[in-house]
Order: sequence, then structure tokens, then C-alpha cells
Amino acid sequence: MSHDLFSSLDSFVSVSSSSLLVRDVAGAYRPAEADEVLAAAQRVLVSRVRGANVLTSPTMVKDFLRTRLGALPHEVFAVVHLDAQHAVLDYVEMFRGTVTQTSVYPREVVKDALALNSSALLLVHCHPSGCAQPSLADEHLTRTLKQAAALVDVRVLDHLIVAGSTVLSMAERGLL
Repeated sequence: MSHDLFSSLDSFVSVSSSSLLVRDVAGAYRPAEADEVLAAAQRVLVSRVRGANVLTSPTMVKDFLRTRLGALPHEVFAVVHLDAQHAVLDYVEMFRGTVTQTSVYPREVVKDALALNSSALLLVHCHPSGCAQPSLADEHLTRTLKQAAALVDVRVLDHLIVAGSTVLSMAERGLL
């Protein structure tokens, strides 16, 4: 008995427009909303990133950041805290701003790094404009945070800028 691949796939599409189901509080199953699917995907990415060796999988970190920050309508500044082997300790969204800027306080970044016993940091923020190009203010902030972290023996390995589906690494551009 032979089956045509396309007719087999079509039968799945006709069953439901959503192949993912969620259980509500009453225990009944219903089609998942797009926001629920995205939230579940973020939880999966967080579980894969935490404890992962960042240096052997930069793609995984970029995928996580793209999913987490790429579609936000406002700027967010976050820090990925790393241990001495560069495994992820935590991801912390520290500051939220407007469509074009956010205020970042080096003192708070250093306090968090000490509290989490971080050995290294990945700085991250998003550009809702869709342009990943770092501004002069981004370059200045990177230098300031790098100097502040160095005072307590914490290295800044990179500053990543997320703009939609693009993730720009300032280290790869030689701006670190």
C-alpha cells in the first residue's frame, strides 16, 4: 500500500489549523494561541541556554536573544552572566527604555555580576528600529561597562545588538 506524501500532509492540515494544544485550568484541551507558543519556545530556549557552553554554541545564544528581544517595541538592556568556564549562569533583563533609548547604570550591572558570582558577561540590548548598527552611545556604554566590570575581575566578552531577526556582535566587528 503506497501513500502520496502530499495527501498525507494535507490530512494533518485539515484536522486543525493549529497542531499545538494546551490544557486550560478545567483540564480541557484547546488550540494554542500564538503568544502561548512563543512563551513555550522561550522557556525551551532558556532551558537550553542556562548551563550551556556559550563559546561552543554562539548560534544557540543568538537564537535565544533573537526570540526574546527581536520583536519588542521598546529597548531592553540585558546581561547574560557566565561562570569561569563561560557556561550560562543567568539571563537578566535589567533595564527597559523607550523606542529609541534606555538608561543603563553600570553600578547595577556590576552589583548583579557580583551577586551571581559571574566571571564574564555578555551585554545585550535591542534596537526596535530594526537597524542593528551600534551607535556612538552604544560604543561608549560598552567601554564604560567593560571598565567597571574589570575593576571586580569580571570580563565583558561581547555586546550583542538585536534588531528584528539580526543579531550583531560588537566583538566580531572589532568594537570591543
